[in-house]
Amino acid sequence: MLAVSGLEACYGESQVLFGVEFTVDAGEMVALLGRNGMGKSTTVSAIMGIVPPRRGTIVFDSQPIHQLPSYRIAQAGLGLVPEGRRIFPNLSVRENLVATAANRAAQAAPWTIDRVLELFPSLARGFASPGNLLSGGEQQMLAIGRALMTNPRLLILDEATEGLAPLVRAEIWRSLQSLKRAGLAILVIDKNVDALTRVADRHYILEKGRIVWSGSSAALKENVAVQHRYLGV
Repeated sequence: MLAVSGLEACYGESQVLFGVEFTVDAGEMVALLGRNGMGKSTTVSAIMGIVPPRRGTIVFDSQPIHQLPSYRIAQAGLGLVPEGRRIFPNLSVRENLVATAANRAAQAAPWTIDRVLELFPSLARGFASPGNLLSGGEQQMLAIGRALMTNPRLLILDEATEGLAPLVRAEIWRSLQSLKRAGLAILVIDKNVDALTRVADRHYILEKGRIVWSGSSAALKENVAVQHRYLGV
């Protein structure tokens, strides 16, 4: 569904990505791992057209998207849950969800507010509250719900559970498992290797803007040396 090949990206004269390559298949959950500053968020920004790639190709559903503006990429079926959530702080939960609602692919069972509340029941308690009054965990749930309301075919989460309480993290992982079971393709960035090896199919590790390891959850779980070398603090 998503194929990134030879991706290079820069901020001014500083090159951040060096020939990044990976794929995400339909219905698959893929994790992008690495320490802070290794290029994970830049990779996401390049996929979404926020940082224009200098070289390489990004193909989504057999169509090149690396030269498209961000809004066209979103319309093509990529839903982003950005790092830091970035919900609309002065809009209510309902307004945040309605603001992005679209069903461009004419899905037979599109995401609705009721479906989002079924996935995240705790959002119902603050349904009429401004987003900035929600807890951090609720804001993250709202950010995921907002992305789902675009009815994406690929959901991208940058730092899916960063800074969240353990119980909230567990709820986020449960929701992602549910979405995966429903057939949604997911690309996720997170530092929780234990959780990721339970729910993700495959993993790619970034080190200084390059993919240095890739493999299945079982392979990553068994390879303690790789975890210490590239993911340890």
